Amino acid sequence: QVQLIESGGGSVQAGGSLNLSCEVAERIFHPISIMGWYRQPPGKEREFIANIISAGSTNYVASVKGRFTISLLINKRTTTLQMNSLPPADTAVYYCIVLYNGDSYWGQGTQVTVSS
Repeated sequence: QVQLIESGGGSVQAGGSLNLSCEVAERIFHPISIMGWYRQPPGKEREFIANIISAGSTNYVASVKGRFTISLLINKRTTTLQMNSLPPADTAVYYCIVLYNGDSYWGQGTQVTVSS
């Protein structure tokens, strides 16, 4: 079992920025394959936002390209999501996901609220 610790959510006005962080809480013995982020807006299904592969390549959903940046810290156990130019439509619970040793693990979710 892999526990993920998310942080960085909160409230911001439209046009503002937030930085989310997700860290693997315990010692791991295999490389993490992929770290990524999903979000679930109010009343909607969870949707893919971005991911980063251990070698460094990234993928983004079209709606956040150019505004969000996913990074993998040098410790290879922490990913961050820098979110800029936030509109109210980005309001959601943001979840971290990790693919590790053939299994996927989810963070507890962190609320991001963007007010107009």
